[in-house]
Amino acid sequence: MNILERLKSKKGPLGEHAHYAHGYFTFPKLEGEIRHKMIFKGKENLVWSLNNYLGLANHPEVREADSTGASLYGLAYPMGARMMTGNTLLHERLEAELSIFVKKEDTFLLNYGYQGMLSIIDCLVDRHDVIVYDAESHACIIDGVRLHHGRRFVFNHNDIESLEKQLNRARALTTKSGGGILLITEGVFGMRGDMGDLKSIVSLKSKYNFTLLVDDAHGIGVMGSSGAGTGEEQGVQKEIDLYFGTFAKSFAGIGAFVSGSKQVIDHLRYNMRSQIFAKSLPMPMVYGLLKRLELIRRDQNLRSRLWQITKLLQEGLKKDGFDIGNTASPVTPVYLNGTIGEATELVKDLRENHGIFCSMVVYPVVPKGIIILRLIPTAAHSISDVTKTIDAFGDIKLNLTQGKYLRKVASAV
Repeated sequence: MNILERLKSKKGPLGEHAHYAHGYFTFPKLEGEIRHKMIFKGKENLVWSLNNYLGLANHPEVREADSTGASLYGLAYPMGARMMTGNTLLHERLEAELSIFVKKEDTFLLNYGYQGMLSIIDCLVDRHDVIVYDAESHACIIDGVRLHHGRRFVFNHNDIESLEKQLNRARALTTKSGGGILLITEGVFGMRGDMGDLKSIVSLKSKYNFTLLVDDAHGIGVMGSSGAGTGEEQGVQKEIDLYFGTFAKSFAGIGAFVSGSKQVIDHLRYNMRSQIFAKSLPMPMVYGLLKRLELIRRDQNLRSRLWQITKLLQEGLKKDGFDIGNTASPVTPVYLNGTIGEATELVKDLRENHGIFCSMVVYPVVPKGIIILRLIPTAAHSISDVTKTIDAFGDIKLNLTQGKYLRKVASAV
């Protein structure tokens, strides 16, 4: 069959719903300035779906820095990849400042988080090596692992007994092949909000001699006494061999970075194909990221405010009988029971009748019969926002248990 003909009939698990989901459940348009309230379908909604943890996206100092950077350098500068003509003093300064912040010897800037993680994995291992990774790793990790020509083993989410079983399998193979073991996990898991058990994992390093790569996209700027991430939170930052963070969340920007020993970072710098053959991170972004990092290090109130809102939201939901799982971060999943049809009606109710916009997660991402409403509190939210949301969730929970959404689904058939 012709490839294009096949694509017409096989649209994928998400694409097959595009005829009714596009523009509302998928690819929705949130309009206006990035803040806790934005316009959706012509109406103001209280938004809980942006990873703008510290509220920096619309911070006046950040807006000014972004504007100044664009004015001074334009969007094109520097032209070319870092290795050829795209390196600048500001790129190197940002790398140096990030190294100090996350307590690592060296840092390499990356154009994108997803692309960066995938390329790091590809660059670190060869066919003799074995990758061991958490079952609930982000898609960028999964896709990076899929590129690996050697063996890979997955351990049950945050299950140290399961991890040891896979490490024993990996060690048996690498003893014969002469390769090494790359262990990949996350600092904060973006769906559940729980932390990776980094403390228990690093306690196994001497026994199994693995290299530890931690994706802390949701932890950088949020976790730890200084905001340096989940490694700092658990007191094991030094034992993390490669620490990965993105600028797309708490930094409210774009791009990513990886930090570690100078020797390893130099290897990545000269061998990561996604960076060697891609244009350098634009100067206005680099200029603005320096300001963002300065604010994260200087203004502890940003993180204090985030955690105040987070605790009010999570404690309020739990008090009203909602299941929010084992989250230990601002990521707040609310678990409900219902069909996909009920989930769509529930989200419509929240957006159209309560003015609340949050993300919905259903099958095939989670098992059938489970609905997750994923809330992301930020430093920009207010106490009244939390109160309004908890009240609205009480209403939708009642409607769900009384079968209101199910009847709507049935009547629409």
